[in-house]
Amino acid sequence: MTDTLRTPPPTAAAHHRHPFTLDPGRWEAERARALRSGHIRDHTCTAECEPVLVYERTRWGWLAWTVPGDGSRPELPHQIGVLTPSATRTQRLALRWLTRRPALRIGLAPTIPGSIRFATLTVAAVSVFAGLLLMTHGVPADVALPAMALAPPLAEHLPGNARAREHIRSVEGASACCYLQRLATLHTHLVQAAAVSDRYELRRSAEIGQHLLWGAADLLQTQNTRSASCKLIARERLMLQLAHQVAQILKHPSAQSAPADADQARKPERPPRPDRQGPQHTPGTSPPKGTPLMPQPNPAARTSDNYLLFAHEPYYPGPGTQEINTTMVAADTLLHPRILQPDGSRIHDLLTQGRQPREIIPLATLSHELNGGADWPAVGDWERVTVDLVHLVQTQRCDALSLGLPEVARALICTGPDSQVRAFDAAAGECTVYGPEDRTKVLTEVGIFLSAIATEQPFWPGDGLLPPL
Repeated sequence: MTDTLRTPPPTAAAHHRHPFTLDPGRWEAERARALRSGHIRDHTCTAECEPVLVYERTRWGWLAWTVPGDGSRPELPHQIGVLTPSATRTQRLALRWLTRRPALRIGLAPTIPGSIRFATLTVAAVSVFAGLLLMTHGVPADVALPAMALAPPLAEHLPGNARAREHIRSVEGASACCYLQRLATLHTHLVQAAAVSDRYELRRSAEIGQHLLWGAADLLQTQNTRSASCKLIARERLMLQLAHQVAQILKHPSAQSAPADADQARKPERPPRPDRQGPQHTPGTSPPKGTPLMPQPNPAARTSDNYLLFAHEPYYPGPGTQEINTTMVAADTLLHPRILQPDGSRIHDLLTQGRQPREIIPLATLSHELNGGADWPAVGDWERVTVDLVHLVQTQRCDALSLGLPEVARALICTGPDSQVRAFDAAAGECTVYGPEDRTKVLTEVGIFLSAIATEQPFWPGDGLLPPL
């Protein structure tokens, strides 16, 4: 678990290193209760021992700590539970049910073995009073007496918490808890940052962190840290990126843009022009020669006027129109608050770092650069981002170049720069191979068509954009 991108923010380092980090007095009170009422962890413990657990509830789940007999504060939880993402009120009540204190029991007479819950005695007293009251109001005794008799046994044998555990993923064991403790430390930093701010990017980071924590706990329930090491490292890298991004937002709040809600509260200042929104150009598979939109080999540290070209499920803008199966948007559109974030911001960073000015970058080129697509999980969910982009284009919240490419041209931009596409002509019985040069021709023709539009006015990426990474 040492393969990390950045060190955790200083504000996150202290979370969950010990129980009740922000409230030491709470730990002393819980420890005193454990010494009075339960078995604590000491040198006499065996594998069969069940020491008392002190539950520390959090916004995302809980940490269960044992109480060392030497009076020290434990550094590793005995158990960690993670609440399901987007938990409802009922599911949060299930968390409280699972982390409740053990029921207080009262011993019976010395000659009678066993004990009974204090709650059972309370229910018995209440049922007797309620039964007598009902009989005085005319309820038949053959109805009231059975109810009085059944109430205490039902209270003593309450249903178990198996259904409550459907909303929780919990792990035990030193290695699993050690990993999840590190992840929980970072996630708590995200949750606390989102709790004191209404900024969209902070809330979204906390939501993504909860999904990462839930996925890691779910993975550790079925696998050990060694067999799942690659997936666990990927989750930790993403959590570190989120924590670093949140730390930068908190460090420079004045440099950030307005929250995403501002975009929902008002209409776009400048709606996209109709000719920008839905041109239905269909380049051929062997386009004429032309000057691409990106001829100057002078890359800069960050180039903001680039474009993302991606294929998607075909749709028809209106009755009798040609299908749209490929779309191109300005790179800055990836910063729109209606795009899945921070995934869109990370893809925007790939599109603008070290690129040539006004470069058209197919999504397949990014996959090629990300180790053939294997590194996409460390960047973001590109499928969800492209779906959000298409929805943004269809609702006219940004400028876009909508294309209806033929099959071969569309296949070429869906492959890497060095790949080939084979097309079989059943009538002639021949197979035609299209390579990198044909792909360049398709991009050149798209660039010529884009130049005719972008010359009048640059593409409008939308309103209320988030700051770049």
